[in-house]
Amino acid sequence: MTGIIRFHETGGPDVLRWESIELGEPARDQVRLRHAAVGLNFIDVYERNGLYQMPLPATPGKEAAGVVEAIGPGVKHVKVGDRVAYSASGSGSYAEARVMSADRLVKIPDAIDDRTAAAAMLKGLTAHMLLRQVYKVRKGDALLVHAAAGGVGSILVQWARHLGATVIAVVGSAAKADTARELGAQHALLSDDDWVAQAKAITGGRGVAVAYDSVGKDTFMRSLDTLRPRGLMVSYGNASGAPPAISPLELSKRGSLYLTRPTAFHFTGTRPALARAAGELFDLMGSGVIKVQIGQTYPLKEASRAHADLEARRTTGSTVLLP
Repeated sequence: MTGIIRFHETGGPDVLRWESIELGEPARDQVRLRHAAVGLNFIDVYERNGLYQMPLPATPGKEAAGVVEAIGPGVKHVKVGDRVAYSASGSGSYAEARVMSADRLVKIPDAIDDRTAAAAMLKGLTAHMLLRQVYKVRKGDALLVHAAAGGVGSILVQWARHLGATVIAVVGSAAKADTARELGAQHALLSDDDWVAQAKAITGGRGVAVAYDSVGKDTFMRSLDTLRPRGLMVSYGNASGAPPAISPLELSKRGSLYLTRPTAFHFTGTRPALARAAGELFDLMGSGVIKVQIGQTYPLKEASRAHADLEARRTTGSTVLLP
């Protein structure tokens, strides 16, 4: 038997329940993995509250780290005893152990501990997608980063500075502004202030090359207003709710803007793509360029409390659940 978090109906954090299930043996191309740490992400909230629909009952969670306990036929790239981490399109990481496909697993370098690996996989691969694939950041680019003290945002800031960008962070409090500056943001703006005007002033009235918006409804239209002509709006989250419907004319009248809504799994869907992205991420983590900040941990059994704190924006950096 293994402990697992499940929800049988969508709703608030209180729908998450601790249950026990029987694990089977891995089939072809599968492994049984004993989790050491599980990453918490806003997409877990979207599944739990029904914004992203999934069959019920369901177990949330897209990323984790642990040790391979058993392998099925056909598994070649990992073996029993390997420390591995994953970010998967399917959910199910809120568990003490699980049987899953082996193709999403990457080995964890010795220099990186399990908690850091679990906190970094989905967020780090998302940052790689945003900075290296959706838009290839170049030295001197001005970028607007929302939720810059959060899990993805904190990695984005560090990675963008490493690439030579000017980072304009938007955060929810003075304390988080200090955090964003410590991470390398040259400018830290408060979400309650007129950050559109401030971003325009910082860029000499031109606007930013890219706006990375994980907040959604509350910031979407204003983020468009921070962009330079032919700038790129990247909407990749819904922390405040889904962004509004938009007419293409809104992009035209603001300077022929571009708009995209990317998903990390579409950029790491093959093993070579996953290996390249994870390798670059782990290299930068190992060299100290990217420091993954785990702001808080919770027992896995207290996942509902972790969700409540995340939604109330009481968390900083990454959050890890411990089985």
